[in-house]
Amino acid sequence: MESKENNHPESASIEPVKLDIDSEIQFHCHKNVKCFTRCCRGIRITLTPYDIIRLKNRLDLSSEDFLAIYTTPGLLEKTDLPLVTLKLLDDDLESCPFVREDGCLIYEDRPTACRYYPLGAASLSHKEGADDQGFYFFVHEPHCLGFEEEKLWTVKEWRKDQGVDTHDEINAEWTDLIVRKRSFPATIQLTEKSKQLFFMTSYNIDQFKRFVFESTFIERFSVDPETVEAIQEDEIALLKFGLKWLKETLFQHKDLDAFKS
Repeated sequence: MESKENNHPESASIEPVKLDIDSEIQFHCHKNVKCFTRCCRGIRITLTPYDIIRLKNRLDLSSEDFLAIYTTPGLLEKTDLPLVTLKLLDDDLESCPFVREDGCLIYEDRPTACRYYPLGAASLSHKEGADDQGFYFFVHEPHCLGFEEEKLWTVKEWRKDQGVDTHDEINAEWTDLIVRKRSFPATIQLTEKSKQLFFMTSYNIDQFKRFVFESTFIERFSVDPETVEAIQEDEIALLKFGLKWLKETLFQHKDLDAFKS
């Protein structure tokens, strides 16, 4: 699943290289590279559920305010599922709102896609004959000079260094849900209410918390007291719970229109 697209026109002719977890890449990005921060402009970054929690907390905003100020809604290709992308500045370079000449203002909480760069990840799950390992791409974009640096990594080392493992683990149910939805026949369409619940559960953790605790949700789904305590105190636990509930609900063909927020 692509989550970061670079719209620099000169990159279109560069073919990606397929990699596995032990493949070696040559790359290093730092302030002394002449192209520093250029990859943060003219881009399209899809935000994951965990990205939004990290960013809204970093900026001390509610989910609703963060979504309104910093994101643009859309639909994920081949799934018809709602997604949100980072809203870029209205400048000549279409810059990320958090980038400055000397780097990223929210680097410690940067989105998953930024952590992966220059790698892209793809999953083969739920496709016939595929394993669950997925694969990766290292795209040599002409504007990027980081691949001319001498530092070597394996994909595994890069993932660990960039904190990708944590992000992927927390987003796992969400990613799996999207991959599964892509395998649905084109004739199976989600209702508007289903899409609204997907959006709320995935991206608006504050609204989802109200949905769970200010309705009959806990009684309706017989949520045990230990889980109730955990999801009431921990946003990550609440997110994981919500995504698991959403996936199970969708694939058990329950009528999501029956649920009222």
